[in-house]
Amino acid sequence: QLQLVESGGGLVQPGGSLRLSCAAPGFSLDAYAIGWFRQAPGKEREGVSCVSSVDGYTDYAESVKGRFTVFRDSAKGTVYLQMNSLKPEDTAVYYCAAEVRYRSYCLLSLDEYDSWGQGTQVTVSS
Repeated sequence: QLQLVESGGGLVQPGGSLRLSCAAPGFSLDAYAIGWFRQAPGKEREGVSCVSSVDGYTDYAESVKGRFTVFRDSAKGTVYLQMNSLKPEDTAVYYCAAEVRYRSYCLLSLDEYDSWGQGTQVTVSS
């Protein structure tokens, strides 16, 4: 299993933006499908976005479509989640997860992923 590290969380006003990073120190994430998930207090963890290991397929939860973008920086072996037009309901701990299957799609299902980071807090509040 990979050790994943998320960063970039923080406090932002509604309408603001944050960029989260997911990295595996000493390793490139290029060969892994990466999922972003979030968990708000008292709620189950839910899928937010993912990017496949092949062909750059991406998927998004309906609640974030048009506002969030997942992308890779292959030079750094890192995956990012750009979050724009943030809303108070986006407040949660955000996790990245990795799975090593070589395929041209990804799934927003917790069960698909083998390695998880510790999470980074995102708070959207005025």
